[in-house]
Amino acid sequence: MEGDHSITAQPQRANGSVPEGLCKDHANGGAALKSLPIWSLKQNGILQSLAVGGEQRKTEEESAEVQQAREQWEALDRIQPVLPEDVTPTPLISFNEALQHFQTTDLSELLRNIQPTLHRTGLAAITHFLFGPPRLHRELIEERNMVFAIAQCSLDNGQKVHTRVLQTIYKRLTGTRLDCPRYGPHWETVGFQGRDPATDLRGTGFLGLMHTLYLVMDPDTLPLALDIYKLSQHPVQNFPFVVMSINMTRIALHALREEVLSKECNRRQQVLGVLNEFYVATFLHLFQVWKFQQKTISDSGFVLKEVETFAKKNPKQILKRLETFLKETRSGSGASVSPDTPSNHASPGEGGIGLAAPGARGKEMNFTGVCELPPEMEGEARLI
Repeated sequence: MEGDHSITAQPQRANGSVPEGLCKDHANGGAALKSLPIWSLKQNGILQSLAVGGEQRKTEEESAEVQQAREQWEALDRIQPVLPEDVTPTPLISFNEALQHFQTTDLSELLRNIQPTLHRTGLAAITHFLFGPPRLHRELIEERNMVFAIAQCSLDNGQKVHTRVLQTIYKRLTGTRLDCPRYGPHWETVGFQGRDPATDLRGTGFLGLMHTLYLVMDPDTLPLALDIYKLSQHPVQNFPFVVMSINMTRIALHALREEVLSKECNRRQQVLGVLNEFYVATFLHLFQVWKFQQKTISDSGFVLKEVETFAKKNPKQILKRLETFLKETRSGSGASVSPDTPSNHASPGEGGIGLAAPGARGKEMNFTGVCELPPEMEGEARLI
């Protein structure tokens, strides 16, 4: 450590008194030493002089202690602390970059295990053929199957893209620029249920993370994502954000498998784009219900089931409401919904949960706790 060397130690006299140079203004030298900076004492060896001034010479034991203190000071010079600014954070990853990883990866093993449509027999198959939604166009089948293959993919620590997706979600929600450890309680901050995010991907696989990535990286939907995240931190209405997001992915997958989205996919000649928007629209619907009906975690089982039912029965309506919401948000006309601001959006209408006023809570039906979810949700991501 560089320092000012203008102060030099003087040789001690034989009788142990303070050197004349230090006694010029102070009889015992104590005041002069008190005015010296500690780094000056260390640099010039005057640390020994703290006990000098009419006293006898230090014992060998005291000298050993002083030597140890000097060595500790010198050790401090060799310590080079690593500041956070010196750490190069992992760059954020866009949804398209993450998607490209899967588009260029061999998914053949995963494709063998997918179930892209429901298997219907008997009267149900005939009814679906005659009165059900149209079949997905042949040229879209490969894209649809890729979606279900991603939903079969587990989180792989060996894949850099996978870990970048995790880091990006954490950074966008919390606002930090620094990477966080792969395991730890910090993941609960963004709404995972434990130290390892991989354990929450049951039923949706990596698609659950892809949808959350889409929500936080699209500039149009990021404000909505932050509003939902803020509500998830509410002292009363809190819920695990990412696990709730994964549940929205599960609903979207079920809608795609049941061919609820086939008509819109055929019209737009794409699958993933429609699925992404349906996921966001469903999340928006749940957010509005949760906020304005003052739901809590004890209501989650009932709310999730009703949101799923409404979204599947009204895919066109729920997508249209999202489109209107995003247009109003972009134009700054007050569509941004947060726990502290009211919404002017209309009720979803018949067939689903409406946006009731806070005072209407007493008129609602009794809620089912999340631990009493129906059997068909067994094995899926859920809120606890």
